[in-house]
Amino acid sequence: MKKPSRYAKLSIATRAVHGNKLYPYKGPVSLPIYQTSTYRFESSDDAIRYAKGDESVLVYTRYHNPTVNEVEERLAVMEGAEGAVLFASGMAAISTAILAVTKSGEEIVSTPGLYGGSYRFFRDELPKLNIHVKYVDPEKLDSLVKLITPKTSIMYFETPTNPTLNIVDIAKLVHYTRQAEKKTGRKITIMIDNTFASILNQDPFAFGVDVILESATKYLGGHSDIMSGAVMGKKDFIKKVKTGMKYYGGCADPMAAYLLYRSLKTFELRVHRQTDNAMTLAKALEKNKHVNRVLYPGLPSHPKHQLAKKQMLGFGGMVTIEVKPSKKLLPVEAAAKVCDNLRVAVNAMSLGGAETLVSIPVYSSHVFMSDAELKKQGVTPGMIRISVGVEGIDDLIADFEQALALI
Repeated sequence: MKKPSRYAKLSIATRAVHGNKLYPYKGPVSLPIYQTSTYRFESSDDAIRYAKGDESVLVYTRYHNPTVNEVEERLAVMEGAEGAVLFASGMAAISTAILAVTKSGEEIVSTPGLYGGSYRFFRDELPKLNIHVKYVDPEKLDSLVKLITPKTSIMYFETPTNPTLNIVDIAKLVHYTRQAEKKTGRKITIMIDNTFASILNQDPFAFGVDVILESATKYLGGHSDIMSGAVMGKKDFIKKVKTGMKYYGGCADPMAAYLLYRSLKTFELRVHRQTDNAMTLAKALEKNKHVNRVLYPGLPSHPKHQLAKKQMLGFGGMVTIEVKPSKKLLPVEAAAKVCDNLRVAVNAMSLGGAETLVSIPVYSSHVFMSDAELKKQGVTPGMIRISVGVEGIDDLIADFEQALALI
């Protein structure tokens, strides 16, 4: 997908600050908040125009809102998409995007390493609609040619994966999916959850991915104070998603959209700092005698380090460690003791904020999953997922070292 020519040579930082409001745009420097549910018509002619398909007529905030629209346009410019839709949460974005192109009797193919909420949606909710999900081994992507059938509507994946930070080869996944399209004669929508990397550290469109999904609650929002989700893609797909958003009702609130707008201005600064901090912290934790292993794509020890170097622009702000159990503590108990004794990092179930957040996947993102499901995703009881913030890196290292020393 090509970036709009006017913005193609501008950095993500510039696009995040200015969006499409470049010279000779004249208007407010800051974005007004249209905190309204509905809009006055000048006359009934406005209602008639809307009924005839004029989408410029403002009717109802569940359909469209000037504040929300501006943030959607900014996200599209940032990510190099033809359009974007803003939602009330990341899961609203994921579920609506999937249902926009998948109907009863069809199927989705996915890689197994997924955010737990996405996996449980696939496992528990989609079968109620007679939509089923098949999983492909990310180490055998060539098997997609046989696995994908005329019933397949979507190829879904995330990379780096949550919480194991495995790396899926985007170029290979796209290549074999397109080969399968030729066999089936059906267009398949390739969707990626790009939340962990963000557009700053990974540009899936450059590899031929059709749709980018992000929990804007995380790095795009970056301050642990809003809930939001975003879908970016081509205009025809975005139109379908907006229609679905009207019916399913997961529209973004104007105030949350405004707070996201404010956050985007510092997006590049924050995520660069988080990425730098994550690399330094990962290197330090790799030397700690109480840590069994450190999972971070930027480390040479990561099994997919070379692939990460090839397809990522930066290695991101997420680090996962597996603690060594002690004689007195089970692995999950040791992980809990570390989290409970951190003084700078915060024990909380989210990621992407300015503050460092830690969570235990088997108690948070991957709760309500069987041992077999956890094993398939590579999640172990002793894992701690670390969303590295923008604090002083020496303070973070010292904090983790003192907490780990207690197990």
